[in-house]
Amino acid sequence: MDLNLAGKTALVLASSQGLGKAIATELVKEGTNVMLASRDDEKLQKVQKELTTIGKGKVAFYPTDLTENEDIQQLIEETHKIFGKIDILINNTGGPPSGSFEDFSDEDWENAFHLNLLSYIRTIRAVLPDLKENGGKIINIASSSIKQPISNLILSNTFRLGIVGLSKTLAEELGPYNILINTVAPGRIATDRITTLDEITAKNKNVSMEEITKEAQEAIPLGRYGTPEEFAKFVTFLVSDVNTYVTGSSLIIDGGSIKAI
Repeated sequence: MDLNLAGKTALVLASSQGLGKAIATELVKEGTNVMLASRDDEKLQKVQKELTTIGKGKVAFYPTDLTENEDIQQLIEETHKIFGKIDILINNTGGPPSGSFEDFSDEDWENAFHLNLLSYIRTIRAVLPDLKENGGKIINIASSSIKQPISNLILSNTFRLGIVGLSKTLAEELGPYNILINTVAPGRIATDRITTLDEITAKNKNVSMEEITKEAQEAIPLGRYGTPEEFAKFVTFLVSDVNTYVTGSSLIIDGGSIKAI
């Protein structure tokens, strides 16, 4: 099946590792030109070199602090200089700190808002002129907590739901321009973020990391954590020309672990 992604340009945020890197990898394999962005210049350079050798798409990067609007504007300008018009936006950020309600100050809440919700709003606003010309795709990466809150992750539980409301509203507003926007929510995908959360849980419960991982995997019908590659392949489908009618949806990639209907 031809996904018709060759020659298109995708902006992939938080792409120096984890899910962002996996998505960028799949897009490059399909011939998509990809602009990588994250705070870590050294990691971005390594990912660019790696991806340049595996696919037909061209790869560039621009170090970006997604909590700073000026950085986002510069990122868009650099993408235009190198690749021209943006066709695909993958909104993605690192998760906020774990903890319960009484652990966090106003500053913590404000930081999480800027990173995990306002950055998405600003980036969508910045790419809209491009997407409104000929249509395009936006993916907002969230978390399975949009369906079922996760213990000890109150910041994530709160702002990920904001992403759902944003996506659903924009699906209606942007539909006339043939812009499709969806929320994609990972469950337990084997990334550094999940490893860190498992380590924190193990420490809090005073048990081994292996015990926490085993318990978590047993709660997943497929009996294992997902891989970043599995997640990325699904996102690649959604931003391809094969998807022409899915918009405003919240799609959970979790191996069946969420029991709610």
